[in-house]
Amino acid sequence: MRLSKIALDLTGLIKAWLRVSLKSLIFIGFIISISPSALANQKVTLLLDWFINPDHGPIIIAKEKGFFADRGLDVEIIAPADPADPPKLVAAGKADLAISYQPQLHLQVAEGMPLTRVGTLVATPLNCLLVLADGPIKNISDLKGKKVGFSVAGVEEVLLKTILERNGVKLSDIALVNVNWSLSPSLMSKQVDAVIGAFRNFELNQMDIEGVKGRCFYLEEEGLPAYDELIYVANKTKLDRRMVKKFLDATELATQFMINHPQESWNIFKETSKELDDELNKRAWVDTLPRFALRPAALDHGRYSRFEKFLKETGLIKKQSPIEDLAIDIGKN
Repeated sequence: MRLSKIALDLTGLIKAWLRVSLKSLIFIGFIISISPSALANQKVTLLLDWFINPDHGPIIIAKEKGFFADRGLDVEIIAPADPADPPKLVAAGKADLAISYQPQLHLQVAEGMPLTRVGTLVATPLNCLLVLADGPIKNISDLKGKKVGFSVAGVEEVLLKTILERNGVKLSDIALVNVNWSLSPSLMSKQVDAVIGAFRNFELNQMDIEGVKGRCFYLEEEGLPAYDELIYVANKTKLDRRMVKKFLDATELATQFMINHPQESWNIFKETSKELDDELNKRAWVDTLPRFALRPAALDHGRYSRFEKFLKETGLIKKQSPIEDLAIDIGKN
């Protein structure tokens, strides 16, 4: 009897073990059947500053080469209807990241927007004061009594005022003309004598393709503190550091790939949209390549401090904000 009871007990234990094992196998099979992307990929919304162009090379290459996906990110890239909207939408919690401009960031933080720079895309100024190469403006001082076109009020006026005064010209000595985003056309048609806000990697090439030579006065060579042209901004109250670090790691790898394989990376970029495969974008790709941040997460505290001081001295902001209110090094803390 005792042996029979033991046998029955063992049989029961074996059956119970088999039931548990079978359930475990079914659960494991279910987990395996789920795709890795469904398990790991985190949705990230990135708002661009403008329509897709070579300035966004590292982002497009990171997506096309799978660098975002390799880090568990599903990045949705959105071009804005209005270039002024992306930082505002991030500040309102409507998107995770936006591409913006360092000069604009200083003003927006001063206005109380909860934004912070989390990374750098283009690490040099692109903005320049553009004139016709064979026109009457040989020096900045020649702009006295002339017309200067602009597209964005505020920072551009201060930048222009600074370089004019450095060359003995007052802002009141010129006529400012809002040409919206028609910078090079307004210059080529001689509607204005110069434009501020032209990107040296685009407008110069655009004019050359149309048979008109342009010439840039580079702002950083005319007494202005150097700055990061394009940066990534996030909402400081909703910041996901882990996600941002993965994002920047992917774009850093993409930038390295672009520098090591410029032709292959251009081919990948242009094949994402037929509109990108033209002479202007091809030239801009070459000119923009050396300006991308090799270490997008790295923060140059001095650069942000100097520009904040410059804006305070010019009266564009009332007080200087500490750097930690403007930008962070995502790799720290």
